[in-house]
Amino acid sequence: MAGSTVRARTIGLLALAFVLGLAYATWLSSSMPPLEDGGTAAPGAPTSGLSRPTRTPRPTRTPRPGPTAEQSPTPSPTPAPFKVGVVAGHYQSDAGAVCDDGLQEATINLDIAARVVAILQYEGYDAELLPEFSTKLEGYQAAAFVSIHADSCVVPEASGFKVARVSRSAIPEEEDRLVACLVREYGQATGLQFHQDSITFDMTEYHAFHEIDPFTPGAIIELGFMAADRELLTERSYEVAQGVARGIACFLEGN
Repeated sequence: MAGSTVRARTIGLLALAFVLGLAYATWLSSSMPPLEDGGTAAPGAPTSGLSRPTRTPRPTRTPRPGPTAEQSPTPSPTPAPFKVGVVAGHYQSDAGAVCDDGLQEATINLDIAARVVAILQYEGYDAELLPEFSTKLEGYQAAAFVSIHADSCVVPEASGFKVARVSRSAIPEEEDRLVACLVREYGQATGLQFHQDSITFDMTEYHAFHEIDPFTPGAIIELGFMAADRELLTERSYEVAQGVARGIACFLEGN
């Protein structure tokens, strides 16, 4: 009898525990919010209803445009330097005027002409030294042509310089401008006086003027007299050459 009573109590307690557990499970299930995927949040997990964070897509990288023909203009060609012909009077021909002490015009002319060519080349011009007579002068074309000479010792006190162009010019305005540049720049460089009234026929009808291309601007310059102006022509030859070179550059640059 006692054993039956104990079993009955045990069965009753188990039944009560089962009912209570079932009730608790039902209550717990109804009080938890559902997850977005239909599941149920675990106990203690956040239940604020936040959805999963949305992943922001990376911006598409646009490649930089490569260089185009418009962005890379073709460089302009470098213009060719001015060509200049410089004659050393009497060079490779004869002595020219000769003073009583043996000083020769050809020696002075060559020294000055070579210096003029060197100065012009240094300044970027295509200058070349030419002899008095040469087949190269026939039809010679250049931006400027200048023949360099010196006056004799016949009149010891005579001083000054002369510049001339051909008498009948195909391009008188151009050649007048070349003469004017030489007169101005050479006079300033040397301090010598310009003697326009003593220009000779041999200057205006200089043989090379009739050999070179008629459209090559040409001039002839008598640098000074070998007696009174000797110190300038022999001891200060660089100043003399500078004056001639500046006169040529003045013409070429349109000054």
